[in-house]
Amino acid sequence: MDGDVVLVIVVATALVFDFTNGFHDTANVVATSISTHALSPRVAVGMAALLNFAGAFISIQVAATIASDVVDAGAITPTVIFAGLVGAISWNLITWYFGLPSSSSHALIGGVVGAVIAAVGTAAVDGEGILGKVLIPAVLAPIVAFVIGALAIILAYRICGRLRPGPVTRGFRLGQVVSGGLLALAHGTNDAQKTMGVITLALIANGNLPDTGFDVPTWVIVSSASAIALGTYTGGWRIIRTMGTRIIKMDSAQGFSAQGAGAAVILASSHFGYPLSTTQVIAGGVMGAGAGKRVSAVRWGVAGNIVAAWFLTLPAAAAIGAVCYGFTSIFGDGAAGPVILSGLAILLGLTLFAQRIRRGQPVPTV
Repeated sequence: MDGDVVLVIVVATALVFDFTNGFHDTANVVATSISTHALSPRVAVGMAALLNFAGAFISIQVAATIASDVVDAGAITPTVIFAGLVGAISWNLITWYFGLPSSSSHALIGGVVGAVIAAVGTAAVDGEGILGKVLIPAVLAPIVAFVIGALAIILAYRICGRLRPGPVTRGFRLGQVVSGGLLALAHGTNDAQKTMGVITLALIANGNLPDTGFDVPTWVIVSSASAIALGTYTGGWRIIRTMGTRIIKMDSAQGFSAQGAGAAVILASSHFGYPLSTTQVIAGGVMGAGAGKRVSAVRWGVAGNIVAAWFLTLPAAAAIGAVCYGFTSIFGDGAAGPVILSGLAILLGLTLFAQRIRRGQPVPTV
């Protein structure tokens, strides 16, 4: 009975993480379209939510990576996954509060790795899998997006540089509707799968699924897609401002180039099962589109803060995940630890929400 209670808590926590992933990463998909006035905020966010939902059904390669190539599945328990999820959610909320577009993907992986290390030690961590499928893609993907974004904007300016600005701007804004849609689809394909992988791993650890092969239940796919779509529609406006206006002052051609670069890199990586940070990729595309126009167009100080947040994400989420596992282990291996920690987290969330209301601060929403 304790195992089933913990499993329910894990699934609920995973869907909460998926929701925070959606609102934390909304900026990745819509900021460029909104900042160039290609789409209104409500239309951009609504379209992104629908395409995030659809993208979750395209592939399960990233889910397989999360479930089998990061940690030893035999060392995983539902309590370990719960602690890792709490670590990821905590880091998502911290970086959201400060408006930093950090990686939800790396927060999840870091949280789970930290909890596993706290539970059974480093032997259960698949170092080769993390290096080959997480760290190397994390470094290369934004660089590739930067290069593609820079080349795309240089080509766009050369082709359209002598044309009348009005029709060119309208054309690129129309193009942004397409490129933004592809980016939203790519985001759903990559990010929703991470939650699918974690829930499937919990089901295997609890004995609800066999530990041979990899098959994501339909209800897991639908619930993960729904949670990230709802989170996307809720929106993360602090981060939208950073991505849309603080890195570069963006025109429609740069927005189109950045979105196209991000969509291409994310879709290709999802095909090979790499759990990318969509935040890193689109930020790389935005910087490339800015630098392709002129290097001084990029506010490199803001870009540096974003890069610093990226480097902090894995160790910070891992540390929180480890602390959370240590707290739950005080109460034994049953459901008591996860139940108590969940209650404390809910109480903290309600307290912060009430403080915002008392101070007259708006609750972040669309």
